Amino acid sequence: MTPLWPARLHYLRRSSAEPERLARWYGALLGDRVEPLPGGEWLVQGHARRLVVGHGAPGGVPEIALAMRDAAHLAAHAAALDAAGVARAPARSPLLLDGATAVTDPDGRRVLFGLPVRVAGLQSRLPGRLQHFVCASTRVPEMLAFWRDKLGARESDRVLEGEELAAVFLRSDPEHHVFATFRAPASRPDHHAYETGGWMDIRDWGDHVAGLRIPMWWGPGRHGPGNNLFFMIEDPDGYKVEFSAELELMPEGAAFRTWPHEERTLNLWGSAWMRS
Repeated sequence: MTPLWPARLHYLRRSSAEPERLARWYGALLGDRVEPLPGGEWLVQGHARRLVVGHGAPGGVPEIALAMRDAAHLAAHAAALDAAGVARAPARSPLLLDGATAVTDPDGRRVLFGLPVRVAGLQSRLPGRLQHFVCASTRVPEMLAFWRDKLGARESDRVLEGEELAAVFLRSDPEHHVFATFRAPASRPDHHAYETGGWMDIRDWGDHVAGLRIPMWWGPGRHGPGNNLFFMIEDPDGYKVEFSAELELMPEGAAFRTWPHEERTLNLWGSAWMRS
């Protein structure tokens, strides 16, 4: 068993020129609690989902954090990072207990590992656990090597255009991907996703965003890699948000599959968002 397995996405940090405005938009979208944090940051928090919003470039995601199973798991993973020669540093976060550690990916994004601060009594009207983060990158092979060979994630699927790697999906527990990256002309955040319980939850989220007068940006559809149902919307900064259901489950030892770089790979039902 790899030292990373099983870990789950705990929170991500969004950046915006107007962090309070963006945080309150997410609070309305998700029906979650919005509260200020020190340093001008804002926390949007509901059952099984957390988002920190701070000052920075609009649409940015400078930091993501994974929750480890327990203290022994965190310590074993830190030792594995040291053995692999991955530079790490202590990390401070209001959402992680003392002892968290941080590394930097090939695109300069911080990836934190720690034990989550537990908050009782969080309620959410609609189910949607924070599930995965995706970025676009000019360094897809380097990102694959970092997440697979340095961090310990398992490769689930890769997308090829000829012999060139166009996208890769990696998992840190049985769910198909906690992280993915697509080849693009510039490195940037792509989207994050909330995993719901099933098709009827996708319907309910669709009705909810329609009630907020937020148009669907892509979908509904079904991805090839992951086989999940989905739709996407845009937030006020133009950053994409996905609602997903029935994401494929894979055992730790399952080998990755290969898909062609074509629209049908990204949406078995129709048109696709082709990053490159």
